[in-house]
Amino acid sequence: MTRVLKFATIVALCGAALPAVAQQAADPAVVPGQAFLAQWDLDGDGQVTLAEARSHRADIFAMFDSDGDGSFSAAELAGIDEFKQAQLEAGMGPGHQRADGVMPRAGMGRGMGQGQGQGQGQGMAGQGFFAPAADQMLRLDGNGDGRVTQAEFVAGSDRWFAMRDRTGDGVVTLADFGPRRRG
Repeated sequence: MTRVLKFATIVALCGAALPAVAQQAADPAVVPGQAFLAQWDLDGDGQVTLAEARSHRADIFAMFDSDGDGSFSAAELAGIDEFKQAQLEAGMGPGHQRADGVMPRAGMGRGMGQGQGQGQGQGMAGQGFFAPAADQMLRLDGNGDGRVTQAEFVAGSDRWFAMRDRTGDGVVTLADFGPRRRG
């Protein structure tokens, strides 16, 4: 019951944000990364540090650890997948701010099937947002005991952060979003 209540609260909060997101998505001047910074820049200084990423990921872990035992159960992982699906159905998730006419990269579509993610928008990409939570958590199980603890989840922040810090300057800012520039 607690998991359902927590999930309903999250969906309600996302729903409350939809008008602003819809307005942003319809705006041709959408700034890539703006929604990310709004969620992850905890001190509002226009950049996300590794410390902020670790702190926010600890909060995310606590949000989905509905029984409070410090590790994810199969039911909690299923709850993460349900949440991601609800985000997609609400028009949120990766690429929701993409300007009209901009296509996702190959394998980054919104399909939730079991495909290999080849082509645009086909099947599950196998990583990132579109991978099942249980598959994602296996990569974070540092000691191989079949459970992902909060410490292991937060420890995964370093790799997660490095993937997003495309400029390599130690912070994630708007400069880390948008099309990759060739030097």
